[in-house]
Amino acid sequence: MDREQEQLQSLGFFGTIKESFKIIFLWKQIFTHITLTLILPLSVFYLVQIEISDLLSSKVSNTSNNNNTTRHHLAIDSTFIVIFKIVDLVFYLILYLLSTAAVVYTVACIYTAKQTTYKKVMKIVPKVWKRLLVTFLWSVLIFFVYNVVAVGVFALWIVLLSDTVAGVVVGVVILILYLVGLVYISVIWQLASVVSVLEDKYGLKAMKKSRVLIKGKMGVAVLTFILFVLCFGGIDFIFERYVVIEWSRNLLISILVAIGCVVLLVPVNLLSLVVATIIYFVCKSYHHENIDKSSLSDHLEEYLGDYVRLNRSKDVQLEQQSDSRV
Repeated sequence: MDREQEQLQSLGFFGTIKESFKIIFLWKQIFTHITLTLILPLSVFYLVQIEISDLLSSKVSNTSNNNNTTRHHLAIDSTFIVIFKIVDLVFYLILYLLSTAAVVYTVACIYTAKQTTYKKVMKIVPKVWKRLLVTFLWSVLIFFVYNVVAVGVFALWIVLLSDTVAGVVVGVVILILYLVGLVYISVIWQLASVVSVLEDKYGLKAMKKSRVLIKGKMGVAVLTFILFVLCFGGIDFIFERYVVIEWSRNLLISILVAIGCVVLLVPVNLLSLVVATIIYFVCKSYHHENIDKSSLSDHLEEYLGDYVRLNRSKDVQLEQQSDSRV
């Protein structure tokens, strides 16, 4: 990344995407290694679990429709599906966090002109993903509380207003606000994941820092989020339609479509992680926070030690310029 802070802060939606592509192509060797070892398995695992989940669900559905099958067998099948989904979530989460740690660390090294190799990145990743896990768990808690409150609001709407024209309008407004809230929390979490790697903050502190950083660049963050949601959603739709549903009808076409979905999903996963990291630097520059490349490099170097200091009172690499310097 060869842009100065003044240039970074002016990057918009298209500039951020362009800068992300530029980094990936200029450093294609290390990103290729990361892709083959982390992002490719992540993408394949994501699509395979959709197919397996559908097969298991179909089995339970067929079992429930069979009068000669006991409830005991149905309970066993249902329990197996729940266990599978839990295991699936754990493995997918591990792959996602490892991929995030690898990509964010690599982009930061590129930004600081710090020499790095694939071997060094893979040595760093196990030490970083635990911080990302804490941030993820906090985001899950926030999502859970948000949805509990949303269910309560929708329940009140159904009881009090759903039968009137004005109530329908209110319901639409509530639904829109609910979706806006989901997008906002998702964007905050994505940026907080980057903060967890590049600063001495993780968990709730990273979420709070992310909320401050995103101000002023919310439009860029939301547009990129929507772009990738549409990409993932489109790939999901194609996979569901031509692989999950058509698997038993035309095996060859299903296999070809599945391969195509993997080919599409891999670069989308990689690009989304690179874009999230670039947005972090864009937000820092927009707020005129001093990006000390030397301190950031030192912070990244700490991961090569025996431990990572997590409780320092200041950000080692990114300090906001004091009012006396403005």
